[in-house]
Amino acid sequence: MNWIIRSTKKVKFHTNLQEVLKPIWDDLTIYHWILTDLDFISEQPLPINFDEDFFVLDHQEFKQLYQSNTQIVWGILSAVKDNTEPDTILVSRLSAEDPSVWEPNHFLIQESILEIIAIDSGYTLVKFKDKNLSDKFKEYFQEQAVDLQKFNEKYINRI
Repeated sequence: MNWIIRSTKKVKFHTNLQEVLKPIWDDLTIYHWILTDLDFISEQPLPINFDEDFFVLDHQEFKQLYQSNTQIVWGILSAVKDNTEPDTILVSRLSAEDPSVWEPNHFLIQESILEIIAIDSGYTLVKFKDKNLSDKFKEYFQEQAVDLQKFNEKYINRI
């Protein structure tokens, strides 16, 4: 239930949330989002900026980001239950460059049901705790979504 998207055949660019979340968007309305370690490109006003270390967005705020055609260059985006209180010290120190992001089933924010890690506009890692969401995602992306464990065995663990 851990995927990596390398190809941009179904996405205009990495990490375009409109495209990455398209197959599961309707299932995410009950969650809040924790976003940290962000670098992004956007020409629209957003509920995120470069002044804070992290953001907690409700569904409506996240929907603004989702609909904005923003490119997430770097970052960690986690869907959590709406009553989740993040550990602000931990969350503000998280990094998409942490080697543990490549570990299958390792969530940087433990309360996450879904974690998206944007890595330098070239890779989008998507990790699920919910099998139904993972299955919908994989069915939509098909061969574009590569199993993270298999990717690691082929490219990362060879070093």
